[in-house]
Amino acid sequence: MKKLNVVIAGCGDVGCELARQLLALDAFDVWGLRRDISKLPAGVKPIKGNLFEIEALGSWPKHIDYLVYSASSDGGTEEQYRSAYVDGLQNVIQRLEDNNYAPRRIFFTSSTSTFHQSKGEWVNEASKTEPVKFTGKIMLDAENLLNLSPLKSTTVRLGGIYGPGRSRLIDRAKKGQGCPKSPEVFSNRIHMKDAAGIIAHLIQRDDNGFDVDELYLGVDGHPVTMHEILQWLGEKLEVEMDNDNYPAPQRGNRRCSNDRILGAGYQFFYRDFKSGYSKFL
Repeated sequence: MKKLNVVIAGCGDVGCELARQLLALDAFDVWGLRRDISKLPAGVKPIKGNLFEIEALGSWPKHIDYLVYSASSDGGTEEQYRSAYVDGLQNVIQRLEDNNYAPRRIFFTSSTSTFHQSKGEWVNEASKTEPVKFTGKIMLDAENLLNLSPLKSTTVRLGGIYGPGRSRLIDRAKKGQGCPKSPEVFSNRIHMKDAAGIIAHLIQRDDNGFDVDELYLGVDGHPVTMHEILQWLGEKLEVEMDNDNYPAPQRGNRRCSNDRILGAGYQFFYRDFKSGYSKFL
């Protein structure tokens, strides 16, 4: 049976993990678009290109069944965010339209920063989004850009990603930099393997003719306070945490539900931060 073509535009950490999972199914040919193609996993067909320049998007396959836009910003400035998540996405959509590509669906990795809730409230796909920070506003602009496109699409709003190459909280815990227990600051985590796994699952679901919604939250469904995470990591690393002299990491302080993706049949590799970080450590 002929394999389906999947193009991953912005094939970084999550994109490479997605590529590995799809290739393991032996039902997909995977193309990875990035500037440094030497970092692509074995078996991925390379597309050397730059998402930020419409004339430098590289050589694409003649036919695309699914396209995943999973770019990351070169830095933390507003200009860099807009370039990665809005301008780059616009370039890819333009390339698809100009060359008469008709993928079955585009998948976009967004962020839970699109939510404005900041007092520990529960949120889901139906919750309002009125972000205050530019990061959330730009992500919402990118989602709206995709929704206005004539192409069928699905957005996955990912929580805090951890896993190989994503060790920010572990690095902090190694230094003994805890945070106060009160006030509570909630975080929503997802292991990189699950961030990619959700998209792989939805691609297969779409290919098999099952309904796929336009929006999912990509979190493990067990929000936890930053204090609890750091304390637990400190115990595992046998490092005493200083909880008095370091503020809680700046997070959104909301609790995200993953009921919708569970209802779509996805089974998590790591259902909470303890199982995920235990494997990681």
